[in-house]
Amino acid sequence: MTHEEKRAWTMLVVSVVAYAVYAAVVLSRAGGGPLAATTYAGALLWTVGGAVAVNIVAEIGMGVVNPRASRVKDVRDREIGRLGDHVGQAFVVIGAVSAMLMALAEWDRFWIANVIYLCFVLSAVVGSLTKVIVYRRGVPQW
Repeated sequence: MTHEEKRAWTMLVVSVVAYAVYAAVVLSRAGGGPLAATTYAGALLWTVGGAVAVNIVAEIGMGVVNPRASRVKDVRDREIGRLGDHVGQAFVVIGAVSAMLMALAEWDRFWIANVIYLCFVLSAVVGSLTKVIVYRRGVPQW
């Protein structure tokens, strides 16, 4: 398994776990009441910050274990990285457009923040999943 594939796996797992923790915290705080009335900002910031920190620590750990691998990137790695990033970026655009429309419709800030966060998570998950699949099956020839 290449260093870049390990990075994709790390991003995939950390993103899913962080969002699951966030969802569990927010849903437990709601207690059956309306979600829009739930305090969410602290949980959102902590899970995003925690996910970033865990990814950084994992990258450092992988670099310590195999310092040479983190510097080696061939053409295949660059193609796979580019493909995964392009696939994932679609969800960033979807999130931005959705948030803009929700703001224009004057939806509650809770829903706007959560759709943006969900789309960032989907971007990371789908982009990383694309990279993992392509590493396993090969780069598609168009």
